[in-house]
Amino acid sequence: MADVVQLRLERMAEEVEDLERRGLFSRAELDSIVRRRRDFEFRIKRPSPLKSDFLAYVDYERSLEALRRLRKRQITKRTKKTKSQSKRWKKSISDWAGVKRILTLYESASSRFKGDLGLWFSYLEFCRQANHTARMKKALARAIRYHPKVPGLWIYAAAWEFDHNLNVEAARALMQSGLRSCPQSQDLWIEYLRMELTFLAKLRARKLTLGLNVPTSGATDKWKEENADSFMALNADAETNSSEDPFWKKGLMMLRVIYRGAVDAVPDSFHLRKRFLEILSAAKLGDTDQLKDEMMADLRRDFSKDEAFWDWFARLQIGDVKDLKALTSDEAASKIKKAAEVYEEAIKNMPTGRMFSFYAKFWTDVLCEPGLNMIPESGCDEFDFASSLVKVYQQAESDGCLTERLACDYVRCHVEIGNLKEARELAERLCSGSQFSGSGEMWVLRVSVELKWVTCESSSLGKETLESLLCLVKRAAEKVPVSEAEDLWLLVLKIFLNEKVYFEKLVKMAVFAIAKSSGGGAAIARALISSALQKDGIRHARDTYKRFISLPRPSLELFKFCIELEFNVASLGNDCSAVANVRKLYESALGFYSQDKELWREYYIMETKVGTSETANAVYWRARKTLKADLNST
Repeated sequence: MADVVQLRLERMAEEVEDLERRGLFSRAELDSIVRRRRDFEFRIKRPSPLKSDFLAYVDYERSLEALRRLRKRQITKRTKKTKSQSKRWKKSISDWAGVKRILTLYESASSRFKGDLGLWFSYLEFCRQANHTARMKKALARAIRYHPKVPGLWIYAAAWEFDHNLNVEAARALMQSGLRSCPQSQDLWIEYLRMELTFLAKLRARKLTLGLNVPTSGATDKWKEENADSFMALNADAETNSSEDPFWKKGLMMLRVIYRGAVDAVPDSFHLRKRFLEILSAAKLGDTDQLKDEMMADLRRDFSKDEAFWDWFARLQIGDVKDLKALTSDEAASKIKKAAEVYEEAIKNMPTGRMFSFYAKFWTDVLCEPGLNMIPESGCDEFDFASSLVKVYQQAESDGCLTERLACDYVRCHVEIGNLKEARELAERLCSGSQFSGSGEMWVLRVSVELKWVTCESSSLGKETLESLLCLVKRAAEKVPVSEAEDLWLLVLKIFLNEKVYFEKLVKMAVFAIAKSSGGGAAIARALISSALQKDGIRHARDTYKRFISLPRPSLELFKFCIELEFNVASLGNDCSAVANVRKLYESALGFYSQDKELWREYYIMETKVGTSETANAVYWRARKTLKADLNST
């Protein structure tokens, strides 16, 4: 191995001498460069080199090459352009040796790590930046041979042929080969269509420059009229109708073939069809209206039972909601009306919860868009937007399509538009029914709406109000599992935090609810313990956490929280019983979780900090006996 490395270093001698002769690097710098290269060469020539070894070597060489080019530019700017200086800076071995070395390193790395796609793309990108066509072709061929099922490689190769080599036929052949290997790749189909559209756009621009008659969009016609003096037809009599242009007909036929091939390969993809239509519309080529109408007809035929299609089709009528602000009131109202008609048609054909969600989201976007102020005469003022949104929720409820998410949004809608009374009645009705009585989110909404209602009626919460809120929490605790009602408990805790009597009642209810639940409730217990500590100090917090850890099989998370609380108290040195309480908590936790290695480790670490060597060793040997393993290995 040393002989091979020495041989490679000797081959760099001419390059090193050239760098010194040109004044790009000093002798000390070149000695450092040679030492670094020797180290890298030994690393990549060992029996099992790592990929990081090759990448580190490549990064070093790329940085070195960038520094060489920078110094060369600085020197050439300082020197005068005399005959001797121009002769001095003719191309020499140092100008290409660095790039050649990097390419060789990439070649060796890719041969050893054939399955690393990131390495292949880095190799290809360097070939493109170095404008090394021969090595690029070789690397692309090898990458595709090893990874024929990776669409990104086919797309990269076709893009390079199309943009760099300007070889449309080669790019088209690569795309077609890629589609034969990956027929269900949506990205390949989309990029193939985009490439053909780009080719047609270039063809159109060329013919416009020559003054020939080509199909154009309105924007292109206007531009052509404004620059009429720049065009000169080569043969005015030879101008033909665009529909008779053989090149244009071939291009449109190719677009139709791509579309049909994509539909046959991926018939169930709505996203692919949608992207095809959006790309074709954005291209603004003439004579494509028939193809776009065909695509839209196929979409309606194949995806009429898909809610996402109807949502997309409805929003297609208005485009971006933000663009409505630039229109007049009548124009914006007309667009919104067309979109609403599409949604209404979808609701009639497919009354589902998802469809109602899309419809409600549409009205919410229109209602919440700032600056979209319509005059009342247009029939689209802000009040009508809100009432239209409420009608959607009402229809969903009457059709039996009200999901939990829709129901919660229904209540929030009333709150946001200021119908607090309706929101309160609706939340009460929904929580009383059988469908949403077990929804934690719905109960949170009901309590929050009730709280807003009573605060609007009076500035302070009276005894009667607190009792009613506590009754609501009790009813919610009976119907909603603790694991799904954490937000509700945390909300109510903020209300009763400064009410000592009701806080104690809340703790009792929480203990009862956690006791009858199969799991969860640790977050609720932690919040109540923290509140007790904040209100009345450590004694009250201890009384509170003892009630929770005395329940059947308390969670390990709760034990650790209580241990941390007591340990913090012990670190302050104000309570002599804190350390003893920490030990009691560890012992109680180990009674339930004796096989938890991390718990034993934390217990041992605690004893090494606040205990003695005897107590720490006792915990260590108990852990070994219980776990039947060395504590250090765990």
